[in-house]
Amino acid sequence: MSLVTLLPFIVLIGAMFLMTRSAKKKQQQAIEMRNQMQPGSGVRTIGGMYATVKEVNEDTVLLDAGPGVELLFAKNSIGAVLTDDEYNRIVHGIEHDLKSDADLVPDDASSLTETDEPAADAAAASDDKPVDLGKKDVADEPADDAVADEAKTEQPKKTDGDSEAK
Repeated sequence: MSLVTLLPFIVLIGAMFLMTRSAKKKQQQAIEMRNQMQPGSGVRTIGGMYATVKEVNEDTVLLDAGPGVELLFAKNSIGAVLTDDEYNRIVHGIEHDLKSDADLVPDDASSLTETDEPAADAAAASDDKPVDLGKKDVADEPADDAVADEAKTEQPKKTDGDSEAK
C-alpha cells in the first residue's frame, strides 16, 4: 500500500485521538468541580434545579431546595457549582454591588448632557426665541437682523481672480 492510501486513515485516527483527549479533559474538570463542593455552596443540577449543598458524601449530595425540602442527589447529577453572587442573582434576584457604578452607561442620554449649573439658570441664559431652520426670504426677516445684514455687507467681495499679492 502506498502512503497516499494510508493518509486518510492516519488523519481519522488522529482526529479521534484529539476528540477523546478533549472529552477526558472535560470529564476531569467536572470531577474536580464536584469534589470542590462544600456545604453552603449554591449548585445547579443537570435538570436545572437550583439548591444549596447541605451535606457532601462519597457518591451523593444532600441538597436544600427550600424550607423543609431536602433532596438526595448523585454527585454526577450536579451540573455546576455557582459562586455566591451568581447563586443570589439567579435564585433570590439579588444583584451584587458593583464597585464601579460610575463607569456604567446610563439608560438614557439625559445624564450625559447635564451641566453643573441648575436648569433654571440654563433656561434663563438661553434665548427664548425658537430656532427656525427653514429658509427665509429677505423681505420676511425682522428688523433685529439689521446688524447681521451689516456684517454681511462688510465681507470682501469676490473678484475675477486678480489679486494684488503676487
